This record gives sequence, C-alpha cells and structure tokens, in this order.
Amino acid sequence: MNLAELGAFLQTRRARTTPAEVGLPTGPRRRVPGLRRDEVAHLAGASVDYYIELERGRGAQPSPQMLAALARALRLDTDERDHLFRLAGRATPGGVSSHVQPAMLTLLDRLDTTPAQILTDLHETVVQNRLAVALLGPAQGSFLHRWFTDPASRLIYPPADHPHHSKVLVSDLRAAVARRNHDTTARTMVTELLRSSDEFAALWKTGDVAVRRGERKRINHPSLGIIDINCQNLFSEDGHQRLQFFTAPIGGDAVEQLRLLSVIGTQSLSEVDR
Repeated sequence: MNLAELGAFLQTRRARTTPAEVGLPTGPRRRVPGLRRDEVAHLAGASVDYYIELERGRGAQPSPQMLAALARALRLDTDERDHLFRLAGRATPGGVSSHVQPAMLTLLDRLDTTPAQILTDLHETVVQNRLAVALLGPAQGSFLHRWFTDPASRLIYPPADHPHHSKVLVSDLRAAVARRNHDTTARTMVTELLRSSDEFAALWKTGDVAVRRGERKRINHPSLGIIDINCQNLFSEDGHQRLQFFTAPIGGDAVEQLRLLSVIGTQSLSEVDR
C-alpha cells in the first residue's frame, strides 16, 4: 500500500476530469479546468474531509467499494482502475468487472431527464440516475436473484406480468452464463437459484435462451400507479453491461407520469401534498 502515491494519482485524475464529463456545470468562476475535491467526494459518496485526506496520502486504507466509487467518479478506464486498487493495497477485481467504462457513464449523465441505469449481465445495478431511483427504487444487488428469492421484489410489476418476467429473466441469464464462459460468479448464482426456487428450476430446465434487449413494461409505482413504459437496453461491446433506459410511448399516460416523476423524485405524492 502506498497512500502517498495513491493521493498523487487521485490528484492527477481529478485535474484531467472536466465537469462536463461528469454532468456538472462549468461556471465562469471555476479556477481550474478539472474537478474540485468536493465535487469528487460528492460523486463518490464520500465526505469532503475524507477525500481531502486521501489526496494528502493520509487516513485509513480505502475499502474496495470506495475505490470502485472513486474510479467511477473520475471516469477511470480499466487499467487506471486496477492501478488505483494496487496503490491502495487491494486486490484488483477479478472475473467480469462491474467497472463501468467512461463512455457509458458519460452517456448516462446525458440522460438526466430519463430514468436510466447501468446493469451487469447478471442484473446487478452498478449505478442509477436520480429518475431511475425514483421509478424503480434504490439498487439492491442482483434484481434477478431477488426476483426468485424475495417476493417483495415482485411488487414492482403487476401480478399478471410475473410469469412473463420470470421467463425472460431466466432466458437472459442463460445467455449471460455462456457469455461469461460459466465463470464462478455465474455458476454460483445458478446453483443458489436452483436450490432455492422451484420456479427458477423449472424454467432453467427448458433450456430457453434469449438476450433481453427491449420491451414494453408495466411498472407499479407506489405514488403514480401503473406506468406503461418502454424499456430499452444499450450493450457494452463485450455484452457484460447494459445501459437501460425508460421512455414514454407517444400519446400514452406515461408522458405525464414521467413528467410528474421528475418533479416528485423519491418523495411520495402525499409528502409533496403536505
């Protein structure tokens, strides 16, 4: 571990990352072209004091979660991300990475008026924008895994749609397992689901495979009711990640519902009315 070199590396990456690259305004009073320390801290979900200590080469060894958050905030590519982990004395993430490429994050930043999130091919949410949190709730591990193990996760869709989503999720997972060449993470997920869910086991036995690219969905929002919406996916070059975004069909009720969603955010309508 070399905290001094880690701090110096963070400084150089911060200096080369422009506000526009991370979706921040470029005001006339900005004294440097790169990000400020408080901006990096905010983007990474850290306190300003903690981040300042990191750049000074002091403080405790940062956790892998914090390092991953800093890599996303500073738009590091895979080589830079791995270097950051090594300087912090942490093992570089193995297997299929949950590190988002800078180009995909930049596109996510541009979708500030559209619910959007970045997922792995195992349906693990890596990052969400504000409207995605408002529409779907905050990310909690693999949605696919929770779908078959936590009944509460299914409240997001009307009961009549559950069989369709189960079938589509399992077919998409089969494609992902093969794409990953049956790596440990994918095999472990399948083994756990076969053991814990009879529904999953029955669907897995069919052998059906299909990549989930896009479809019309009905989302059950706690304040806005059923939102009939289009869900589309843009895939990374290796297929291991997807940028998922939601748009309203022309002329549908979802146009007004999404407009209202952007106003209320994560608050309920009852909270707004108060």
